[in-house]
Amino acid sequence: MKKVLFASLMLVAVTAWGAVFTYGFEDGGLPLGYYGNGEPPIIAEVVGAPDPVHSGDYSLRCIDNASSSTPQAYLIWVQGLQDGDSVFASFFRYDTTPGAAPSCRIWANWNDNPDDITGYNGSASGQSDYGPGEGWDEANKTWSVSGHTGIVIHVRTYSSAGDTVWVDDITVDAPDHATVILPEGDTATENATWSSLKAIF
Repeated sequence: MKKVLFASLMLVAVTAWGAVFTYGFEDGGLPLGYYGNGEPPIIAEVVGAPDPVHSGDYSLRCIDNASSSTPQAYLIWVQGLQDGDSVFASFFRYDTTPGAAPSCRIWANWNDNPDDITGYNGSASGQSDYGPGEGWDEANKTWSVSGHTGIVIHVRTYSSAGDTVWVDDITVDAPDHATVILPEGDTATENATWSSLKAIF
């Protein structure tokens, strides 16, 4: 069975098991980390109505806070991969600007350092299409593994500072031998055990 870890920004975790895991920000979980200029590059907040929500009561609002480039918010970290593995991930994204910013894509980078989510071993690329700008749509990608042991999957925004997109309902499917780390809110910190902490360090 596949090990799934739920992590806060401090990577405090509890453990669950399952073949395919979905996550919907219902517990207030925030991204595992960020990349880009700006402090932080993306201002991520868990929000409810009147903000757009795909399912449940909450979604993740991502406000571009970078003066240039394409900032990223890390949503999924898969470790323990082997050559020949495949990893599928998706999330729903929301914007209402067809053919114009703001927009976002699902993207990823290889990371072979199990102790540092900011480790970088090359781009893994991502979905080529931006959202249609007509509300919610699903962004998804399957990555084939060769020569790497980990991948960090993120939402990557394409817009100007202050522009906003929303993300909800993450799905990730990785091999049974892999460890999957996802956002988690206060519940993870409260319920963490020493054995679960050691599992990610």
